[in-house]
Amino acid sequence: MRNRQRGGGQLGLILLASQVFQVGVENIPPVTLAVLGLNVYLFLVPNVPLLQACISVQQAYWRGDWRRLVLSPLHHLDDYHLYFNMASFLWKGVKLEPRLGSSFYAWLLAVFSLLTGVIYLLLEMVLSEITQDPSYSIQCAVGFSGVLFALKVLSNHYHPGGVSYVMGVPVANRYASWVELVLIHLTSPGTSFVGHLAGILVGLLYTAGPLKIIMRTIAGFVMNGYHARQNPYNNSSGGSTQRRPTSYGFNIPGELTAEEIRRRRLQRIDHFD
Repeated sequence: MRNRQRGGGQLGLILLASQVFQVGVENIPPVTLAVLGLNVYLFLVPNVPLLQACISVQQAYWRGDWRRLVLSPLHHLDDYHLYFNMASFLWKGVKLEPRLGSSFYAWLLAVFSLLTGVIYLLLEMVLSEITQDPSYSIQCAVGFSGVLFALKVLSNHYHPGGVSYVMGVPVANRYASWVELVLIHLTSPGTSFVGHLAGILVGLLYTAGPLKIIMRTIAGFVMNGYHARQNPYNNSSGGSTQRRPTSYGFNIPGELTAEEIRRRRLQRIDHFD
């Protein structure tokens, strides 16, 4: 997530295309591919100018333009901003989507995107009040990186004993998000520190707070209701219609073991062969 600026060029798009072909389009999970494609499309054919997509307290809260919660993560300042965000998202999606399941991953991205924007607004309002500096309320930001920080917290949660390399420096996974937050702010002053912090807080709400339980509960109600409408059957002893026992239709985090993920990938490879 960056504060609104101007930028241009196409080299970032070429670099992103090389990343996609390096992974292989057939190896990119469907939700990851769809979200990546949507971000590229909105960069090439923006539906609104950046000034109408970026999120700020002034625009979203004071003026009631809440659509910016949806628009801001999907728009980028320039091709390099798009490239770095989408390349990072590509590799996170390849790891996380098979583990969580595509349906739940789509649900996760939607919730993370909206919550990151909400928490960003709350943090900016608090900073503006504490410092008595109105500039916090008018800072306008766009980009997917807030969501990426939330996904990074989630990814590191699944590999707590591992090591991440942040700008070439090995850092324990449990601290990697915080180290990256500080280093990016120091080396790239144009980035939104508050937007990235909001993403980390959303990730923590999921891994250490109540968000995962809430999301699983909602997913359960929605999918059980859907299957109840789609799969009624008659009781053999009578004529009454009952609901067939079904699963949620989502792969809840932790359901898939490493062996199951590996087996699914092999099945997908066999299918394409």
